[in-house]
Amino acid sequence: MKEYTFREVIAQAMSEEMRKDESIFLIGEEVAEYNGAYKASKGMLDEFGPKRVIDSPIAELGFAGISVGAAMNGNRPIVEFMTFNFSMVAIDQIINNAAKMFQMSGGQWNVPIVFRGPTASAGQLGATHSQAFESWYANCPGLKVVVPSNPYDAKGLLKTAIQDNDPVIFMESEQMYGDKMEIPEEEYYIPIGKADIKREGKDVTLVSFGKIMKLALQAAEDLAKEGISVEVIDLRTVRPLDYDTVLNSVKKTNRLVVLEEAWPFGSVATEITYMVQQKAFDYLDAPIKRITTPDAPAPYSAALFAEWFPKVEKVKTEIKNVLYIK
Repeated sequence: MKEYTFREVIAQAMSEEMRKDESIFLIGEEVAEYNGAYKASKGMLDEFGPKRVIDSPIAELGFAGISVGAAMNGNRPIVEFMTFNFSMVAIDQIINNAAKMFQMSGGQWNVPIVFRGPTASAGQLGATHSQAFESWYANCPGLKVVVPSNPYDAKGLLKTAIQDNDPVIFMESEQMYGDKMEIPEEEYYIPIGKADIKREGKDVTLVSFGKIMKLALQAAEDLAKEGISVEVIDLRTVRPLDYDTVLNSVKKTNRLVVLEEAWPFGSVATEITYMVQQKAFDYLDAPIKRITTPDAPAPYSAALFAEWFPKVEKVKTEIKNVLYIK
């Protein structure tokens, strides 16, 4: 075991797979000469050269479209968006081509492609650079959506995503790139579509994913000191979503809180809430609570942003609410 940062394991995962398969290439803005906007492709240009680590113009629709076509012709592109906010420029290629080509061609064309980059907020970046699109992409059949919360999961999931024969949306966070964790020296993969119970508990189930998992784990740790046992589930993948792990936990704890960094309407939390009331309603001893950002664009002001972003205290309060503790 050796300690690596999140950005380092992203580069490791891509490099390990590229060494095995010459059809894999990385393309995006500043991925080559600059070693990546967040240094998540550091050293890759030196190893693989400019034909496989490709600096693109600032034209997301263009390099996404080129990559979809390349995937249809036997390659396995990794497309880096400097932020998933910029993927909105390329969303036609992602939704109308990558996600639908296998079905529309009657199975003649797979599109083995990974679209990766940071999602959601990263501090004072303004409303147009602080958006979480996990539920947007998860809403589209044909796409898999992966949102890891730590370096270990990120490496194993990204390697699996690169080998997948379907398009995968792989969402990271600027605020996690410096996170460190011990990583095995031996190769490993983590299956897409399998949630992970990060902390066992018996009183209430807390479900989350991505960087906001840190709040979930902190809340669970704080409440343990008060004698409240919180089971914390990291979805890791929001499509396909591991309903069974959530349902089995709810059947044990009889209570559910979902924490998500996204707007409330049509969120991943909304989908989970529906599925739990559909399949585990009789096990619930309290209404399901969801914690999201407010239904408003992210503010630029540091003071307003601090109010907009979910807090640990809010998580603890909602957990106590489903336990009817004041």
